[in-house]
Amino acid sequence: MASESGKKRKPKVIRNDGPPPEGKRNRTEADPDGRHYSEEGEVDVRDANKDYELYKHTCLELQRIMAEIQDLKSKGSKENAAEIEERRVQSCVLFMTLKKLNRLAHIRLKKGRDQTHEAKQKVDAYHLQLQNLLYEVMHLQKEITKCLEFKSKHEEIELVSVDEFYKEAPPDISKSDVTVGDPHQQTLARLDWELEQRKRLAEKYKECLANKEKILKEIEVKKEYLSSLQPRLNSIMQASLPVQEYLFMPFDQAHKQYETARHLPPPLYVLFVQASAYGQACDKKLSVAIEGSVEEAKALYKPPEDSQDDESDSDAEEEQTTKRRRPTLGVQLDDKRKEMLKRHPLSVMLDLKCKDASILHLTFYYLMNLNIMTVKAKVTTVTELLTPISAGDLLSPDSLLSCLYPGDHGKKTPNPANQYQFDKVGILSLSDYVLELGHPYLWVQKLGGLHFPKDQPQHTVSADNSLSASHMETTVRLLKTRLQARLALHKQFSSLEHGIIPVVSECQHLFPAKIVSRLVKWTAIPYEDYLELLYTKDIVEAGLAEDTHLYYLALIERGTAKLQAAVVLNPGYSSVPPIFSLCLNWKGEKTNSNDDNIRAMESEVNVCYKELCAPGPGYQLLTNQLQRLCVVLDVYLETESHDNSVEGPKEFPQEKMCLRLVRGPSRMKPFKYNSPQGFFSHR
Repeated sequence: MASESGKKRKPKVIRNDGPPPEGKRNRTEADPDGRHYSEEGEVDVRDANKDYELYKHTCLELQRIMAEIQDLKSKGSKENAAEIEERRVQSCVLFMTLKKLNRLAHIRLKKGRDQTHEAKQKVDAYHLQLQNLLYEVMHLQKEITKCLEFKSKHEEIELVSVDEFYKEAPPDISKSDVTVGDPHQQTLARLDWELEQRKRLAEKYKECLANKEKILKEIEVKKEYLSSLQPRLNSIMQASLPVQEYLFMPFDQAHKQYETARHLPPPLYVLFVQASAYGQACDKKLSVAIEGSVEEAKALYKPPEDSQDDESDSDAEEEQTTKRRRPTLGVQLDDKRKEMLKRHPLSVMLDLKCKDASILHLTFYYLMNLNIMTVKAKVTTVTELLTPISAGDLLSPDSLLSCLYPGDHGKKTPNPANQYQFDKVGILSLSDYVLELGHPYLWVQKLGGLHFPKDQPQHTVSADNSLSASHMETTVRLLKTRLQARLALHKQFSSLEHGIIPVVSECQHLFPAKIVSRLVKWTAIPYEDYLELLYTKDIVEAGLAEDTHLYYLALIERGTAKLQAAVVLNPGYSSVPPIFSLCLNWKGEKTNSNDDNIRAMESEVNVCYKELCAPGPGYQLLTNQLQRLCVVLDVYLETESHDNSVEGPKEFPQEKMCLRLVRGPSRMKPFKYNSPQGFFSHR
């Protein structure tokens, strides 16, 4: 009964002390008939802010009632028990209100989460639709790109221009009323016109072939006529000799030269004919001449005459020989050697004129008993050359034509049969006589039409015109290139010996404007001295240094740093680049074996040499490599870290612009020069 009386008094207390009870009011608002009550439905009609205010008000009332109960209990009076019980009932009602508000808050939270989840699902659905649309767009773009990049076979055909098509094509093919506005129909019409033109050209080709056959027949008739004309021309030439002398027109001189050529041995004759033909057809500056005694050449082919005079002469010679001392064995061997190395009395001389008016004189000889050809070379220039000390072997006849073809040094006889002949007379090698007889290069034998199989000794003369003709053009081009390259090196060495690296204007962009390192020494060294250098061991072991090559030593300095460069110059310069081996004396001796950056510097000049080739034949490659060597030495020294413990300014201040000073565990330096931008980077 107390609880019931409390419940009856509860609305009065709350209604008098605070807002009206929300439970009863909400029940009527949610369900006016009072038949059904739902807190979830009530949440939709209640205001959350008002519930929050009710919550604060209820908490305050609960605090107040608790404080009053504490005061009444502290007094300890029995009359206060009824009031304490009344306050307890009021606090229970307030607790019930708080629990209801708590449930409503949880319902609101659940509804908020559900609404958020629904919104996320909608967003995910929209995002999925967007991805599908983007995929479809990407697919369509790919298809469009394929269509745009499609190339038909007709695009490879070079059609006439549109204006020319409408101008020349007949109306039944051009169809201007249809094709002008339709590119597809226009292309089809142009293809039809191309087909029509090709049919006409095919017919014209057949007509030309028929005309060609007709002309060939006419040429045969004229050849027969010209062959019968030769005897008449000979008589006319004989009658015109006084006129030729008066007008300085030596037609007969050329005829006499051809008459002299009849007495040449077969190899020299083949060389003379092929060189003359090449000069007339391809090189007007090539002059061919025959030197020597024709009478001696004729005497070689005369048979011995048996007569009494010869017998009397032989008897007299026998009487004289009996009176004289018998020649010693050494004298006999010398006579046999001279006889075996005897040259033909006639020789062929070729003069190759280059663009700078320099001339390469080649004199070809034929060794009759050895059946090989030799050559001697000589160079003449328009102006007298100042011969640098280091250029002594450049124009030397002994090395000028060495290795014109790879491996052809001209110190051994190409005929395998000669070795057996040398053994009989005590000749160890032909290299001891090349200065006197000339060099028996392989290309010389081929120009004379001689071919010596290694497994088959050859004793008879066999000169092949086709072999000579197949090598004539290539060899003449190589000879001119060799002469021009040696003359260019000759001029460069003159500057290098004075510490000047000549760089042509076409190559200035390959190097930075300011280069501090400078060349202080350039000298030639013997092959033996090159082998003794420790930092050239790798080049020697790789077989890149031979006794036929030229060797030089360059010294580049900057401050206290000295860079030595040992240079191997192949006889085939500039088609075969020079090879540099480096040794840096600065804070110790640094080579490619103990410093990766020295190896990278060698790579810059040896491997990346194609970047330094000037436009044209590339005769400035050596000086460009030396200039690049000065540049990379600057980069090497300027990118070295400064020792802060040493007082004073840095010995090599950084003047080159580098993207990165070092890279990688090996601390590689940026040696590559980017000419347009003017900075250095790593390769």
